[in-house]
Amino acid sequence: MTSTGRTGRGYALRGAAAAVAVVALAAVTAGCKEQPASGASAAPSAPRSGDSPTDDAKPGDGSPSPSASAPAKASPKPSASRTTTPPAPTPTADPQGKVLMASGSESKQVRELQARLRQIGHFNRTPTGYYGTVTVAAVQSFQGKRGLSRTGKTDTVTWQKLLGMTHAPTAAELNPPTTRPVAKPDKRCLTGRVLCISKNSRTLSWMIDGKVVSSMDVRFGSQYTPTREGTFSVYWKSRHHVSTIYHTAMPYAMFFSGGQAVHYSSDFAARGYSGASHGCVNVRDEGKIAALFAAVRNGDKVVVYK
Repeated sequence: MTSTGRTGRGYALRGAAAAVAVVALAAVTAGCKEQPASGASAAPSAPRSGDSPTDDAKPGDGSPSPSASAPAKASPKPSASRTTTPPAPTPTADPQGKVLMASGSESKQVRELQARLRQIGHFNRTPTGYYGTVTVAAVQSFQGKRGLSRTGKTDTVTWQKLLGMTHAPTAAELNPPTTRPVAKPDKRCLTGRVLCISKNSRTLSWMIDGKVVSSMDVRFGSQYTPTREGTFSVYWKSRHHVSTIYHTAMPYAMFFSGGQAVHYSSDFAARGYSGASHGCVNVRDEGKIAALFAAVRNGDKVVVYK
């Protein structure tokens, strides 16, 4: 019995000790969980990304001292006199300067550009004032010869170099009557109102009573579709004509022999004499053909000769 009692007391003592240990463990665990809410020993959580700094870091306001509980100094407001982030890099300036004219531009300055390029052999057309593919190629040619980047755009450096190598264009250079010498007019062109068209000089002269009012470059049909020669008269004008055979535009058409007409050709303006018409007389200067179309009347004479 004594042995049994001792065993019972031993179990009791061990049981009491275990109970004390459980209580102690519970107290420690509860203290660990509550510690963050205790202002005495818990460090405040850092501000969330994107939040503005709070007043917690300001001393003298009853808050915990910065040394004990202030958050890391990564988030204070930047000083007005100190840049906290590096400035954005400055875009690299174009070494050839500001672009003054480029593809699609249309102005008097473009006409001057073309006239100046023509003076030194880079532009072989009549200045039009429109910056198209031919002008782009001419500017690229000029830039390549001068060691500049072949952008095809007329920037300040390209323009200044061109000005230094050329003279101010004359009125005749800016608005030449034709890029080709006008042929001596056929005797049939010397009276009345006449579209005098020379195949040899590839020019058209609008003449009234023997005087040339205007002249322009023209091209003709190929050997398979030649332009007819002879004396005709304008029998129909069609401002926005489209060919019913070839389905191509024939603006400012002035018909003089069947389906053959004098008209503007954008293909001629772009390709020059590397192409041909289907028998019509193509004009490549739209401004000149527009003025001619307005002046010509039905019944006016047309003379096509070699």
